[in-house]
Amino acid sequence: MKIAILSDTHGLLRPGVVEHLKTADAIFHGGDINKQSIVDQLRQYAPLYVVRGNNDREWAESIPHDLTVTLGGVTFVMVHNKKELPGDLTGVDVVVFGHSHKYTQEERNGILWLNPGSCGPRRFHQEITMMTAEITDGKIRVEKITVPQEVQ
Repeated sequence: MKIAILSDTHGLLRPGVVEHLKTADAIFHGGDINKQSIVDQLRQYAPLYVVRGNNDREWAESIPHDLTVTLGGVTFVMVHNKKELPGDLTGVDVVVFGHSHKYTQEERNGILWLNPGSCGPRRFHQEITMMTAEITDGKIRVEKITVPQEVQ
């Protein structure tokens, strides 16, 4: 099972990101989507699991603050800002978050912490990134994707 993991699109779905969505079995979005049309586009490619970010206002009231989902034997908790995680992470294998726009992939206390960075408008001179995850036999393997910035 292949999962495309992205966050902080801030109203922009880049063609380089869409290429990875086309081969995904599921899509995780860590919030700061900024408009319903991005959610609608994402749903065209694969089942979408999404959380609300601090910039997702009234239009996103129906999107959950945090979400727990198990796919391929791996249990994920998603939240936009990792400081707002639910307190108990018992049984959680992976935490997916966004907010900082900084790519993170680290294991702490048996939990894999993943921030795909931002693949929306370029900010703070940071890379434009997302990630893909491959789940096989209950094990997860993550790959960082650096998205080229299209010429405007």
